Amino acid sequence: MAVEYRVISIGTLSHNRLWGESAPVRTAHATTTLVCDGDRRVLVDPSLPVPALAARYGERTGRTLEDVTDVFCTTLRPVHRRSVDALPRAAWWCSEAELTSYRAHLEGMRSAADRLDAEQSRALQEDLERLARFRPAPEKFTEQVHLYPLPGASPGSAGLLLAPATGTIVIAGDAAVTAEHVERGQVWAGCADRQAALESLKDVLEIADVIVPGHDNLIVAPGRNWL
Repeated sequence: MAVEYRVISIGTLSHNRLWGESAPVRTAHATTTLVCDGDRRVLVDPSLPVPALAARYGERTGRTLEDVTDVFCTTLRPVHRRSVDALPRAAWWCSEAELTSYRAHLEGMRSAADRLDAEQSRALQEDLERLARFRPAPEKFTEQVHLYPLPGASPGSAGLLLAPATGTIVIAGDAAVTAEHVERGQVWAGCADRQAALESLKDVLEIADVIVPGHDNLIVAPGRNWL
C-alpha cells in the first residue's frame, strides 16, 4: 500500500513580509499534516489549539486524535507543537539536532532563572518536562517515510520525505515557509541561519514534486507538472 498524506489544517504566518506586513496581524499557526503508512499515523506539527485541532482532524479523517500513533515536529518552536499535550498516547519525535539545540536553549534560560518571574519559571520547567518526552527521530519511520534534515529555519529543523511510486512529497516545515517564498526562492526572515536555510530550500526544490510548506497549503514544486 502506498503512503498517504493529507493536510489537516493550513497554516499561516503572523505577518508575511512578502505581503507588505511588518508587524503581527494574525495568530500564527503551522500547517498540520497527517501521514499514513501501514499502521503508522504520523501527525506533523500539531499547531492549532486543541479544540480546533480535534475538530479539523475529525473533519479531515473521520477519526479522533486518539488514533494518532506518532507526532513529528519539524521544529520545536512552540507554534509548531501547540497541541502536542493532547496526544499523550503517541510517540513524540523531532530531529536529534533540533532536540539538542532546543534543550541547550532552555537550559540557558534556566541558568538565568534569577531574571524570570514565577510564571516564567513555571512555564520553563513545564517546557523542559515536555521536551523530555521527545525522542530523536529515526532515519526512516517506514519504508516510504524518511526523515529529511533541513537546517536553517532552526538549527535542527527537518521535514519528512514521502516516497510513493508516483513522485516525491516533502513536508518541509519552515524550510519552505509559504508558496510565495518558494516561488521567489526566499526563506523565512526569522531563520537561525539564512545561508543554511537557502541551501535547504534548494534541496527541497531539487527533489520534491509536491511540497507541504510550513505555513501554507501544499503546492506542486515550481517546474513540475501535475502528477
